[in-house]
Amino acid sequence: MTVVLSGAPLTRAQVLAVARGFETVEIAAETLALLATKRAAIDALVASGTPVYGVSTGFGSLATTFISPEQRRDLQRSLIRSHAAGVGTEVETEVVRAMMISRLSNLCSGVSGVRPGTALAYAGLLNAQITPVVHEYGSLGCSGDLAPLAHVALALMGEGDVRDAGGARVMAATALADAGLVPVTLAEKEGLALINGTDGMLGQLVLAIEDLEQIYRLADVAAAMSVEALRGTDRVFAAEIHALRPHAGQRDSAANMAALLAGSPIVSSHVDDVTQVQDAYSLRCAPQVHGAGRDTLAHATRVADVELASAIDNPSILADGSLESNGNFHGAPVGYVLDFLAIALADVASISERRTDRLLDVDRNFGLAPFLAHQAGVDSGLMIAQYSQAALVSEMKRLAAPASVDSIPSSGMQEDHVSMGWHAARKLRRAIEAARDVLAIELLAASRALALRAPLQAGAATGALAELVNATSGGPGHDRWLAPEIAAVGELVRSGEALDLVARHVTLF
Repeated sequence: MTVVLSGAPLTRAQVLAVARGFETVEIAAETLALLATKRAAIDALVASGTPVYGVSTGFGSLATTFISPEQRRDLQRSLIRSHAAGVGTEVETEVVRAMMISRLSNLCSGVSGVRPGTALAYAGLLNAQITPVVHEYGSLGCSGDLAPLAHVALALMGEGDVRDAGGARVMAATALADAGLVPVTLAEKEGLALINGTDGMLGQLVLAIEDLEQIYRLADVAAAMSVEALRGTDRVFAAEIHALRPHAGQRDSAANMAALLAGSPIVSSHVDDVTQVQDAYSLRCAPQVHGAGRDTLAHATRVADVELASAIDNPSILADGSLESNGNFHGAPVGYVLDFLAIALADVASISERRTDRLLDVDRNFGLAPFLAHQAGVDSGLMIAQYSQAALVSEMKRLAAPASVDSIPSSGMQEDHVSMGWHAARKLRRAIEAARDVLAIELLAASRALALRAPLQAGAATGALAELVNATSGGPGHDRWLAPEIAAVGELVRSGEALDLVARHVTLF
């Protein structure tokens, strides 16, 4: 598909198509006409001699410094060069592309006053799959994701380093020439327009939403498998119970678990066993915890959709052609939900680890071998897999500490309160990777436990996944090198293969 920018709000699906699917971008003719009209307003201001922030003045605390007409294009070039000051490791390609399509959509709204040719050149980078090298540190999440976006703008000017379509790191000038693209000489205000937005943190939020939708479904699947393996009941997941406390996420999670466990021979085999009056919280309360995470995700999704429909720049061109300073670049709305998502995800990982620990504990796993070992004592089974899981959860708890409560003043105290939203996004990405491994370890343990329950059988969906996990990891048996087995199950999680298999049997919310 080609993503057409026509004035309609950018959608999450379009961001994903460009960021992860490398789809091309097209700017509609009517949008280019709008940009030409809006640019005329900037040109009129330039000609008027009226002092305008970022057009005839410096930036930040230098806003009172007047810039002569003959130096104003130099001002834009210098802005990009000075702000391309990122340090640290290179940011992932999908993050840079998500940031770029978000910024391009903002440019196409017309509030920034860029020339049509500049917008087309920006689209040309995406279509040629030229990815500017962006670094981990440099954004404070206010006045926009300045340093990350400046590295993109630097490439547009033919400077700095990029990754070409083949992934090789080359000079931007070389990549542009090879793709038949011409470096842009920025006009008045264009440098500022290219960097003044929350697009870096927003792009990462959109990516995280897709990842978390899959993670929450898989958390329900893993929990259902643990319920089966631990001789738990499915009655606590009945719709009537969850109608008493009708949070949408809780209701959907409970419905998933009820559907996964429906008709499970293991569950039905101990219905009348009076030795199990109530299951542990980590089993019984899974929908409440997973559901709260889902509701957090729903809130974050609403924020993302508002941001994608927004036009963020400072100063912005209003309908009457005036150029007004504003604070719409502040990343607080995005930073808050990024932090909120990390908090909820840490708790979902924590309850997963508790279920895994219960599966391995001979005093609580209802007849399974200690640590699910083949010959306990000689074999340690999955003992240290739970250690790794606990270490991941501990790291996720650290990553759940909010970035958005911090603020370090910058630019000579002109920018005296910032959002740190970019950093909230970066730590959420690390938390998502950790959560996938946490769930992979629970799936590994639950699948091995279900195999040890033979001849009792799991439900259709959970049984099929347990077979796949055991075939991938080797299943029960004497101790083997465990790290590759965990990694293999982790790949089932990351690739979507695990959820795809479940979806052949059960439709999950």
